[in-house]
Amino acid sequence: MYDQTRAQQPPDRTPGPDGRRTAGPEPLLPPEARDEIARRLGHAVNTFADTPREALEEAEGAFGEAAAQLANALSEMRQVLRAGWQGRDPETDSAELREALRQYRELTQRLLRT
Repeated sequence: MYDQTRAQQPPDRTPGPDGRRTAGPEPLLPPEARDEIARRLGHAVNTFADTPREALEEAEGAFGEAAAQLANALSEMRQVLRAGWQGRDPETDSAELREALRQYRELTQRLLRT
């Protein structure tokens, strides 16, 4: 059945425990990984005046780590999504397939906005 309230919600917002949409999409990287990358980048910015070359190397390393972790997280998400729909009968599992499509759409839209 069509749920107009749900349909009007932004696609990158997932329902919270109370059924309402949360303030935004769940981050793609865990908090500790984000914090470490942000710490490294902040260190690079703060030390640039004294050691510009080393600061740039630190910033490049932080960027490389963020890109690698993001690629790994997206690959894992893709595997989980694919495992959820691959091999299902489209005639009997249309609700599950529709949910998988919604999740692909949301993830892709998040990437396009980044």
